[in-house]
Amino acid sequence: MKALKVLAQFCLVLLMLGTGSCTQQNPSASSHEIVFAIGQMPLNLDPRYATDAASERVNRLVYQSLVDFDAQSKPVASLATWVEFNPTAFRFTLNKNHASFHNQMPLTANDVKATYDSLATLKDSPNTAEFANIKNITVIDNDTVEFQLNQADKHFPAKLILGILPAKLIAENYDFSHVPVGSGPLKFVTWQNKLTLQRVGDDQRISLIEVKDPTVRVLKLLHGEVDLLQGELPPELVKYLQTKPDVIVKTSIGANFSYLGLNFEDPVLQKLKVRQAISHAIDRKQIIAKAMIQHSREADMILPPEHYTNQPNTDLTPNDYNPALAKQLLQEAGVKLPLKLVYKTSTDAQRVRFATILQAQMAKAGIDLEIRSLDWGTFFEDVKQGNFQLYGLTWVGIKTPEIYLKAFGSQSTPPNGFNRGRYADAELDKLLAEENWQAATARIRQQLPYIPLWYEGQFAAMRKGITNYNAKPDGNWDDLGTISYAH
Repeated sequence: MKALKVLAQFCLVLLMLGTGSCTQQNPSASSHEIVFAIGQMPLNLDPRYATDAASERVNRLVYQSLVDFDAQSKPVASLATWVEFNPTAFRFTLNKNHASFHNQMPLTANDVKATYDSLATLKDSPNTAEFANIKNITVIDNDTVEFQLNQADKHFPAKLILGILPAKLIAENYDFSHVPVGSGPLKFVTWQNKLTLQRVGDDQRISLIEVKDPTVRVLKLLHGEVDLLQGELPPELVKYLQTKPDVIVKTSIGANFSYLGLNFEDPVLQKLKVRQAISHAIDRKQIIAKAMIQHSREADMILPPEHYTNQPNTDLTPNDYNPALAKQLLQEAGVKLPLKLVYKTSTDAQRVRFATILQAQMAKAGIDLEIRSLDWGTFFEDVKQGNFQLYGLTWVGIKTPEIYLKAFGSQSTPPNGFNRGRYADAELDKLLAEENWQAATARIRQQLPYIPLWYEGQFAAMRKGITNYNAKPDGNWDDLGTISYAH
């Protein structure tokens, strides 16, 4: 019934817009520019500052990094290869014939040094703490740079994923956040009402436009106003698009971790039994079945099961739906029922939908969940500042197990990391310092500093004629570097 209601409303909107029917209109191929409609524009295109998903995805295309990752999230050479001389010394050599910066300046080892040196002076960069172990960086020649560390770190190369910036512009305090200059496959053109990029190889222009409402994004695709959508649609609309003869929908499993964040400065949420109760109050299976696209799956930890550090783990007890047990745990914790909690989320329709379902499910466990949906900028700023009790977010594109240190280490509170809930656990700190990932993840599962939810399935919907674009497990937009449109 809900699906029929959504489609009925969808068709009504079509009629209001003057299409006359709930059928596909033949789009015209009048523009060379490929238009990609997204739910949220990037916030910062300086890779030293960017933390939101849209910014990270664009930055992967505008800049080049020394290192990238393979399908199992193992580090591989990208802009440079490397040699480990000893546990505290790594030498990187730029690939021959690598691209220059988009302003025609050559990219050299000096730019690598300047990029990573600059982090030491950026007190408000969330990435500064990540590189505090760098003792010094030495330029050997134009193509070779050596990193000396204070302490041994065998995983150091995997951390060198920041986009490389021109040293000259760094020295001039250039505004990379709004007018980026990189050396990746796409270069910046303009950013007014839309963000326009141009592919270096063939001058193909690609514009990103923000369309917050998912139904309007679908309408624009059907009307030929946009060429591509990816993610952020309710399953009813994805299924609807799959029935349209002039639309191609591609899907894949997801690897991005959705969770409930908790504020550990709240005395109620400091109680383990309360956190266990919240986890048991959520029916993840029902949400996945009723409100998510295919290939979505329950999550246990930040890194997905296929990650190279993981071993098969079938113990999902903390995630089992059991409202009666949740209510019992709250009572054992000395909580007066109903427990009133405030949950912050964005105004994205699908995120509000998830929040509403969570609210209904938690009510059965004696939890009165108040939903506050905020515009993205306000919401994300509240999260970064610790101005929340509960919030919902998704870790996007995470590859290395060091995320557990950055997200849960007691020394990783902002601006030194992403421990936004101010969680502190000496035992976990010790396990993370030892890089005992199996024991650390077991401790995290037991203590629940986050409430794990799911890995959301991925999809991309595009007009017929669009080729060389696929949905990726981490939702990245890398195929904008190869996408094409046959007019």
